[in-house]
Amino acid sequence: MKLVIPGGTGQVGTILDRAFTAAGHEVVVLTRRPARERELAWDGRTPGPWTAALDGADAVVNLAGRSVSCRYTPANLREMMDSRVESARVVGEAIAAAARPPRVWLQMSTATIYAHRFDAPNDEATGIIGGDEPGVPRYWSYSVRIAREWERAQARAATPDTRKVALRAAMVMSPDRGGVFDVLLRMARLGLGGPVAGGAQYVSWIHERDLVAAVEFLIGRDDIDGPVNLAAPAPLPQRAFMRELRAAWGVPVGLPATTWMAEIGALAMRSDTELLLKSRRVVPGRLLDAGFAFEHPEWPGAAADLVRQVVRNRRRAPARRAPTAGSASGRRSGGGTAR
Repeated sequence: MKLVIPGGTGQVGTILDRAFTAAGHEVVVLTRRPARERELAWDGRTPGPWTAALDGADAVVNLAGRSVSCRYTPANLREMMDSRVESARVVGEAIAAAARPPRVWLQMSTATIYAHRFDAPNDEATGIIGGDEPGVPRYWSYSVRIAREWERAQARAATPDTRKVALRAAMVMSPDRGGVFDVLLRMARLGLGGPVAGGAQYVSWIHERDLVAAVEFLIGRDDIDGPVNLAAPAPLPQRAFMRELRAAWGVPVGLPATTWMAEIGALAMRSDTELLLKSRRVVPGRLLDAGFAFEHPEWPGAAADLVRQVVRNRRRAPARRAPTAGSASGRRSGGGTAR
């Protein structure tokens, strides 16, 4: 196949690019700063030469949007909204103008669209869309609004010959540096992987291999369109989620954190507590009904697999040589002697 991945240089894009390229498919990535031959420049807002890549492609997987790993200031929330809606709009325009439009357009969305709840899981048929839950921060409703507008931009696109799927993705767990699993594992290793604000809020997640398999499954299933939850079938409370992660690494204790302690930690990491405190109890109803089989349906096995990959990757990484006094790196750092 030929796949085009707008916004494909982030964590999810890197996972999909790596897997589909290794499988022998042609992958074209649209990015603001192209660095490889098969990367094309775009700004996520306006048509350009990049639109030619969509003509004749088998699938488009649009992942573009400002990272949610930031402080949820009004300016950042507005940028999240604009970057998602505008990229979906311009991708839709490019598909509509293509002489040979892609067969399918997979548009990233988010499991955050569902309500903050503990009582029952959210599937695509019976799940409750959030935005007006009592007792939660007001700006959480704006996150839901972003998700709804994101999906609405795809739904409104005039692309009658292209099937459209909205990927309501949970947190993607991979061993890559800088990803969400890397951050959570670092917290666990430091002894900070205990329950946050009691830890009753649900964590929805998906293993990277199941993400890739689900995307491939959806590309091939012409009978599936509309919203699809990309999440493992067994979400679990945050306290249990972190307990299993600690067990996988061999850390016996994780210090608990109150809400105000989580606020301080999020401020230090330039992130936001919604990512920790919102209960995302999401299950993949449509995938399961369609016969999709998860390789990692349960978190204990997934956590153990990811930890093994992290350990293996670190063993394979070449050892860094310390700079000597006469080396270029030593000179740049002000000399190679210890202080």
